[in-house]
Amino acid sequence: MINIQKTAIIGCGFVGSTIAYTLLQRGTFSEMVLIDADKRKSEGEAMDISHGLPFAHAMDIYAGDYGDIKDAALIIITAGANQKPGETRLDLVQKNTKIMRSIIHDIKAVKCEGILLVVSNPVDILTCVALKESGFPKERVIGSGTVLDTARLKYLLGEHLKVDSRSVHAFIIGEHGDSELAVWSTANISGIDIEHFSELRGCISEEHVWEAIYQDVRDSAYEIIERKGATYYGIGIAVARIAECIIRDSHAVLPISVFLSGQYGLQELCLSIPTVVGQNGAEQVLEIELDEKERQKLIESAEEISKTLSQIM
Repeated sequence: MINIQKTAIIGCGFVGSTIAYTLLQRGTFSEMVLIDADKRKSEGEAMDISHGLPFAHAMDIYAGDYGDIKDAALIIITAGANQKPGETRLDLVQKNTKIMRSIIHDIKAVKCEGILLVVSNPVDILTCVALKESGFPKERVIGSGTVLDTARLKYLLGEHLKVDSRSVHAFIIGEHGDSELAVWSTANISGIDIEHFSELRGCISEEHVWEAIYQDVRDSAYEIIERKGATYYGIGIAVARIAECIIRDSHAVLPISVFLSGQYGLQELCLSIPTVVGQNGAEQVLEIELDEKERQKLIESAEEISKTLSQIM
């Protein structure tokens, strides 16, 4: 029987441990098990985070193994090789596909009925691998997708337009990687078209400005990795947001990585697309309006994913 208040995090590196810490701070779960190939690492992280419990929400945090995830409502997978300076997310595919297959094999062995949330990169490809290897229904296997990229876009737009980023409504979709695209055609600030809002705020709204912001979003991970070696705070908060939407059955719209079966004319692959997220996982994949240029870029992004999938599946 599923325990809606229980989660498991597989992989206790920078990303996995930051997600664990963020979930503790938010009080999303009452039980959290940490799993890592290095058991001492997961034990150390569980000990360290647990020592903050007197100042946080009550939670049972411990290091465990795959037998402990059988009743977990959400299994968050972050295990994988790290992205190195100058290395693209797609460069990771061969190494991390092998790791993902091993993890899914162990998850299947305990007959887990929870939702799988893939965070490891390249996330769209590894979500496809997890879906195929697990045999789970497609709504129960999702990836963190471009939720963080979208947050980066909202933040940078908020800075440019001098407005609270929470009032910015825009999406990054497609591959979580170099071929991702910004949906400018429907971007708005609390319902006001972004071009019009720019005029109201006296900000430059020429195409080169939007392109520069998009490039900053796309290259953010590379810039951070170059400076500090890894990214983990932003993705930690983004994954916590996805987890909350699932556990609280929020029906929020997030650009997670989901399996496409005809939407946008695409199928048999996972891409980051706005999706209604609730207790059942990916409840509905949404076909938002795209202009012709955006639709073509989405197709090109899908082709990049398909090409890689054909080499590993």
